[in-house]
Amino acid sequence: MRSLIIGAAGFVGYYLANELLNNGDEVYCTKLNHEKIDNSKAKVVDLDICDAMAVKTVLAEVKPDAIYHLAAQSSVALSWKRPALTAQINIVGTINVLEAAREIVPEARILLVGSSEEYGPINLDRQIKEDDISNPKNIYALTKLSVEHLGKMYAQAYKMNIFMTRSFNHIGPRQIPQFVVADFASQVAKIEAGEQEPIIRVGNLESYRDFTDVRDIVCAYRIIVNKSQTGEVYNVGSGHAIKIRDILDLLLSESKVKISVEIDKSRFRPIDIKKIEANVSKIESLGWTRRYAIKDTIIDVLNYFRK
Repeated sequence: MRSLIIGAAGFVGYYLANELLNNGDEVYCTKLNHEKIDNSKAKVVDLDICDAMAVKTVLAEVKPDAIYHLAAQSSVALSWKRPALTAQINIVGTINVLEAAREIVPEARILLVGSSEEYGPINLDRQIKEDDISNPKNIYALTKLSVEHLGKMYAQAYKMNIFMTRSFNHIGPRQIPQFVVADFASQVAKIEAGEQEPIIRVGNLESYRDFTDVRDIVCAYRIIVNKSQTGEVYNVGSGHAIKIRDILDLLLSESKVKISVEIDKSRFRPIDIKKIEANVSKIESLGWTRRYAIKDTIIDVLNYFRK
Protein backbone atom coordinates (compact mmCIF):
# COMPACT_ATOMS: atom_id res chain seq x y z
CA MET A 1 0.00 0.00 0.00
CA ARG A 2 1.19 3.52 -0.79
CA SER A 3 0.63 5.64 2.30
CA LEU A 4 0.86 9.40 2.69
CA ILE A 5 1.39 10.89 6.16
CA ILE A 6 0.42 14.55 6.16
CA GLY A 7 2.23 16.41 8.94
CA ALA A 8 4.85 13.75 9.58
CA ALA A 9 7.59 15.86 11.20
CA GLY A 10 6.14 15.64 14.69
CA PHE A 11 6.27 13.13 17.52
CA VAL A 12 3.55 10.81 16.20
CA GLY A 13 4.61 11.09 12.55
CA TYR A 14 8.04 9.62 13.31
CA TYR A 15 6.53 6.49 14.83
CA LEU A 16 3.73 6.18 12.28
CA ALA A 17 6.21 6.22 9.39
CA ASN A 18 8.18 3.40 11.01
CA GLU A 19 5.00 1.43 11.76
CA LEU A 20 3.89 1.61 8.12
CA LEU A 21 7.34 0.87 6.72
CA ASN A 22 7.70 -2.15 9.00
CA ASN A 23 4.40 -3.45 7.65
CA GLY A 24 5.46 -3.19 4.02
CA ASP A 25 3.93 0.15 2.96
CA GLU A 26 5.58 2.57 0.58
CA VAL A 27 5.59 5.72 2.71
CA TYR A 28 5.49 9.38 1.72
CA CYS A 29 5.76 12.05 4.41
CA THR A 30 4.92 15.75 4.23
CA LYS A 31 6.44 18.52 6.32
CA LEU A 32 6.69 22.28 6.37
CA ASN A 33 9.77 23.59 4.57
CA HIS A 34 11.60 24.51 7.80
CA GLU A 35 11.03 21.09 9.39
CA LYS A 36 13.14 17.94 9.21
CA ILE A 37 12.14 14.29 9.05
CA ASP A 38 14.60 11.73 10.37
CA ASN A 39 13.76 8.72 8.21
CA SER A 40 15.89 7.60 5.28
CA LYS A 41 13.35 5.04 4.02
CA ALA A 42 10.40 7.41 3.60
CA LYS A 43 10.00 9.82 0.71
CA VAL A 44 9.68 13.39 1.97
CA VAL A 45 7.67 16.24 0.41
CA ASP A 46 7.20 19.84 1.61
CA LEU A 47 3.55 20.83 2.05
CA ASP A 48 1.51 23.54 3.73
CA ILE A 49 -2.06 22.22 4.00
CA CYS A 50 -3.41 25.77 4.00
CA ASP A 51 -2.37 25.97 0.33
CA ALA A 52 -5.17 24.12 -1.48
CA MET A 53 -3.33 23.93 -4.81
CA ALA A 54 -0.22 22.56 -3.13
CA VAL A 55 -2.29 19.81 -1.50
CA LYS A 56 -3.73 18.86 -4.88
CA THR A 57 -0.26 18.81 -6.44
CA VAL A 58 1.10 16.47 -3.78
CA LEU A 59 -1.84 14.08 -4.03
CA ALA A 60 -1.60 14.06 -7.81
CA GLU A 61 2.12 13.21 -7.61
CA VAL A 62 1.87 10.57 -4.86
CA LYS A 63 -1.52 8.99 -5.72
CA PRO A 64 -1.79 7.44 -2.23
CA ASP A 65 -3.93 4.45 -1.35
CA ALA A 66 -4.08 5.68 2.26
CA ILE A 67 -3.82 9.15 3.82
CA TYR A 68 -3.01 9.70 7.49
CA HIS A 69 -3.86 13.30 8.31
CA LEU A 70 -1.80 14.36 11.34
CA ALA A 71 -1.14 18.01 10.48
CA ALA A 72 -2.70 20.35 13.05
CA GLN A 73 -2.24 23.27 15.39
CA SER A 74 -2.45 21.14 18.53
CA SER A 75 -1.64 23.53 21.38
CA VAL A 76 -4.66 24.35 23.54
CA ALA A 77 -2.91 27.46 24.89
CA LEU A 78 -2.07 28.74 21.42
CA SER A 79 -5.60 28.07 20.22
CA TRP A 80 -6.85 30.67 22.72
CA LYS A 81 -4.21 33.17 21.62
CA ARG A 82 -4.60 32.57 17.88
CA PRO A 83 -8.06 31.14 17.24
CA ALA A 84 -8.17 32.15 13.57
CA LEU A 85 -4.83 30.45 12.87
CA THR A 86 -6.02 27.31 14.67
CA ALA A 87 -9.23 27.22 12.63
CA GLN A 88 -7.34 27.92 9.40
CA ILE A 89 -4.94 25.02 9.90
CA ASN A 90 -7.26 22.50 11.51
CA ILE A 91 -10.54 23.13 9.68
CA VAL A 92 -9.66 24.79 6.37
CA GLY A 93 -6.53 22.65 6.06
CA THR A 94 -8.61 19.50 6.49
CA ILE A 95 -11.13 20.71 3.91
CA ASN A 96 -8.24 21.21 1.49
CA VAL A 97 -7.11 17.61 2.08
CA LEU A 98 -10.61 16.18 1.71
CA GLU A 99 -11.39 18.18 -1.43
CA ALA A 100 -8.09 17.19 -3.05
CA ALA A 101 -8.69 13.53 -2.18
CA ARG A 102 -12.27 13.69 -3.50
CA GLU A 103 -11.00 15.02 -6.82
CA ILE A 104 -7.78 13.06 -7.26
CA VAL A 105 -7.88 9.85 -5.17
CA PRO A 106 -11.57 9.30 -4.27
CA GLU A 107 -10.95 5.65 -3.32
CA ALA A 108 -8.17 6.46 -0.85
CA ARG A 109 -8.64 5.42 2.78
CA ILE A 110 -8.31 8.54 4.95
CA LEU A 111 -7.68 8.80 8.70
CA LEU A 112 -8.52 12.06 10.46
CA VAL A 113 -6.85 12.15 13.87
CA GLY A 114 -8.88 13.82 16.60
CA SER A 115 -8.51 14.29 20.33
CA SER A 116 -10.11 13.20 23.59
CA GLU A 117 -10.32 16.97 24.27
CA GLU A 118 -13.46 16.83 22.13
CA TYR A 119 -15.37 15.24 25.01
CA GLY A 120 -14.81 18.26 27.24
CA PRO A 121 -15.16 18.18 31.05
CA ILE A 122 -17.16 14.98 31.37
CA ASN A 123 -17.05 13.65 34.92
CA LEU A 124 -18.09 10.01 34.75
CA ASP A 125 -17.72 7.05 37.09
CA ARG A 126 -17.14 4.87 34.03
CA GLN A 127 -15.02 4.85 30.89
CA ILE A 128 -15.82 7.32 28.11
CA LYS A 129 -17.48 5.79 25.05
CA GLU A 130 -17.59 7.07 21.50
CA ASP A 131 -21.33 7.76 21.74
CA ASP A 132 -20.97 9.99 24.82
CA ILE A 133 -21.87 13.60 24.12
CA SER A 134 -19.00 15.81 22.99
CA ASN A 135 -18.79 19.14 24.80
CA PRO A 136 -15.50 20.86 23.84
CA LYS A 137 -14.37 23.66 26.13
CA ASN A 138 -11.43 25.11 24.22
CA ILE A 139 -10.89 26.29 20.66
CA TYR A 140 -8.49 23.49 19.74
CA ALA A 141 -11.04 20.87 20.82
CA LEU A 142 -13.82 22.65 18.97
CA THR A 143 -11.81 22.62 15.72
CA LYS A 144 -11.10 18.91 16.16
CA LEU A 145 -14.78 18.15 16.65
CA SER A 146 -15.48 20.18 13.51
CA VAL A 147 -12.95 18.05 11.62
CA GLU A 148 -14.73 14.92 12.83
CA HIS A 149 -18.07 16.21 11.55
CA LEU A 150 -16.44 17.10 8.23
CA GLY A 151 -15.14 13.55 7.94
CA LYS A 152 -18.58 12.07 8.57
CA MET A 153 -20.16 14.50 6.11
CA TYR A 154 -17.71 13.73 3.29
CA ALA A 155 -18.01 9.99 3.94
CA GLN A 156 -21.79 10.17 3.66
CA ALA A 157 -22.12 12.71 0.87
CA TYR A 158 -19.33 11.45 -1.40
CA LYS A 159 -19.03 7.79 -0.33
CA MET A 160 -15.39 8.36 0.62
CA ASN A 161 -13.48 6.00 2.91
CA ILE A 162 -12.92 8.24 5.93
CA PHE A 163 -12.27 7.24 9.55
CA MET A 164 -11.80 9.35 12.68
CA THR A 165 -10.13 8.95 16.05
CA ARG A 166 -10.46 10.56 19.44
CA SER A 167 -6.96 9.92 20.67
CA PHE A 168 -6.14 10.04 24.38
CA ASN A 169 -2.76 10.93 25.94
CA HIS A 170 0.13 9.24 24.20
CA ILE A 171 3.71 9.17 25.40
CA GLY A 172 7.12 7.85 24.40
CA PRO A 173 10.71 8.77 23.63
CA ARG A 174 11.15 11.90 21.47
CA GLN A 175 8.12 13.69 22.97
CA ILE A 176 8.80 17.33 23.87
CA PRO A 177 8.68 18.41 27.55
CA GLN A 178 5.49 20.41 26.96
CA PHE A 179 3.65 17.25 28.04
CA VAL A 180 3.52 15.92 31.61
CA VAL A 181 5.49 12.65 31.40
CA ALA A 182 8.19 14.16 29.19
CA ASP A 183 8.27 17.22 31.48
CA PHE A 184 8.87 15.14 34.62
CA ALA A 185 11.39 12.85 32.90
CA SER A 186 13.38 15.70 31.38
CA GLN A 187 13.60 17.40 34.77
CA VAL A 188 14.89 14.21 36.42
CA ALA A 189 17.49 13.79 33.68
CA LYS A 190 18.65 17.42 34.05
CA ILE A 191 18.93 17.06 37.82
CA GLU A 192 20.97 13.87 37.43
CA ALA A 193 23.28 15.71 35.02
CA GLY A 194 23.68 18.64 37.42
CA GLU A 195 21.89 21.04 35.07
CA GLN A 196 18.98 21.78 37.44
CA GLU A 197 18.64 22.10 41.20
CA PRO A 198 17.24 18.89 42.76
CA ILE A 199 13.66 20.15 42.84
CA ILE A 200 10.80 19.24 40.50
CA ARG A 201 7.98 21.77 40.33
CA VAL A 202 4.61 20.24 39.52
CA GLY A 203 0.93 21.08 39.13
CA ASN A 204 -2.02 18.90 40.12
CA LEU A 205 -0.85 15.37 40.89
CA GLU A 206 -4.25 13.96 41.89
CA SER A 207 -5.78 13.62 38.41
CA TYR A 208 -6.02 10.30 36.57
CA ARG A 209 -5.29 10.19 32.85
CA ASP A 210 -5.35 7.53 30.14
CA PHE A 211 -1.78 7.20 28.80
CA THR A 212 -0.72 4.93 25.92
CA ASP A 213 2.64 4.23 24.31
CA VAL A 214 2.85 6.09 21.00
CA ARG A 215 3.95 2.87 19.30
CA ASP A 216 0.62 1.30 20.27
CA ILE A 217 -1.22 4.44 19.11
CA VAL A 218 0.23 4.31 15.58
CA CYS A 219 -0.48 0.58 15.39
CA ALA A 220 -4.12 1.44 16.11
CA TYR A 221 -4.08 4.04 13.32
CA ARG A 222 -2.79 1.49 10.81
CA ILE A 223 -5.40 -1.07 11.85
CA ILE A 224 -8.24 1.47 11.58
CA VAL A 225 -7.23 2.44 8.05
CA ASN A 226 -7.00 -1.19 6.98
CA LYS A 227 -10.04 -2.64 8.74
CA SER A 228 -12.60 0.04 9.64
CA GLN A 229 -15.91 0.81 7.97
CA THR A 230 -16.19 4.32 6.56
CA GLY A 231 -17.52 7.08 8.80
CA GLU A 232 -16.59 5.37 12.06
CA VAL A 233 -15.03 7.11 15.08
CA TYR A 234 -12.70 5.32 17.50
CA ASN A 235 -11.35 6.07 20.94
CA VAL A 236 -7.62 5.31 20.88
CA GLY A 237 -6.19 4.90 24.35
CA SER A 238 -5.19 2.30 26.92
CA GLY A 239 -8.48 1.89 28.76
CA HIS A 240 -6.55 2.22 32.03
CA ALA A 241 -6.17 5.59 33.75
CA ILE A 242 -3.07 6.21 35.88
CA LYS A 243 -2.65 8.82 38.60
CA ILE A 244 -0.21 11.62 37.76
CA ARG A 245 1.35 11.25 41.21
CA ASP A 246 2.13 7.59 40.47
CA ILE A 247 3.98 8.61 37.30
CA LEU A 248 6.09 11.07 39.26
CA ASP A 249 6.75 8.54 42.03
CA LEU A 250 7.96 5.98 39.46
CA LEU A 251 10.37 8.48 37.92
CA LEU A 252 11.67 9.55 41.33
CA SER A 253 12.23 5.90 42.27
CA GLU A 254 14.34 5.49 39.10
CA SER A 255 16.37 8.63 39.77
CA LYS A 256 20.06 8.30 40.61
CA VAL A 257 19.86 11.28 43.00
CA LYS A 258 17.47 12.48 45.71
CA ILE A 259 14.87 14.93 44.36
CA SER A 260 12.36 17.12 46.19
CA VAL A 261 8.91 18.00 44.86
CA GLU A 262 7.30 21.44 45.05
CA ILE A 263 3.69 22.21 44.12
CA ASP A 264 3.48 25.17 41.74
CA LYS A 265 -0.05 26.61 41.70
CA SER A 266 0.66 28.39 38.41
CA ARG A 267 0.78 24.95 36.75
CA PHE A 268 -2.82 24.13 37.75
CA ARG A 269 -5.53 24.33 35.07
CA PRO A 270 -8.56 26.57 35.78
CA ILE A 271 -10.79 23.53 35.19
CA ASP A 272 -9.34 20.08 35.78
CA ILE A 273 -11.16 16.78 35.46
CA LYS A 274 -10.50 14.19 38.16
CA LYS A 275 -10.40 11.14 35.92
CA ILE A 276 -10.43 10.45 32.19
CA GLU A 277 -10.40 6.86 30.96
CA ALA A 278 -11.24 5.59 27.48
CA ASN A 279 -13.48 2.72 26.62
CA VAL A 280 -11.48 1.01 23.87
CA SER A 281 -13.69 -1.98 23.14
CA LYS A 282 -14.50 -0.62 19.67
CA ILE A 283 -10.87 -0.39 18.52
CA GLU A 284 -10.15 -3.75 20.18
CA SER A 285 -12.93 -5.28 18.06
CA LEU A 286 -10.70 -4.61 15.03
CA GLY A 287 -7.96 -6.77 16.55
CA TRP A 288 -5.87 -4.07 18.23
CA THR A 289 -4.22 -4.75 21.58
CA ARG A 290 -1.62 -2.85 23.59
CA ARG A 291 1.93 -4.21 23.38
CA TYR A 292 3.74 -1.83 25.75
CA ALA A 293 3.28 -1.62 29.53
CA ILE A 294 2.93 2.02 30.52
CA LYS A 295 5.54 1.75 33.30
CA ASP A 296 8.10 0.49 30.78
CA THR A 297 7.25 3.39 28.46
CA ILE A 298 7.75 5.94 31.24
CA ILE A 299 11.22 4.53 31.93
CA ASP A 300 11.95 4.60 28.18
CA VAL A 301 11.10 8.31 28.19
CA LEU A 302 13.45 8.92 31.13
CA ASN A 303 16.29 7.06 29.41
CA TYR A 304 15.69 9.06 26.22
CA PHE A 305 16.24 12.33 28.10
CA ARG A 306 19.27 10.88 29.88
CA LYS A 307 20.88 10.43 26.48
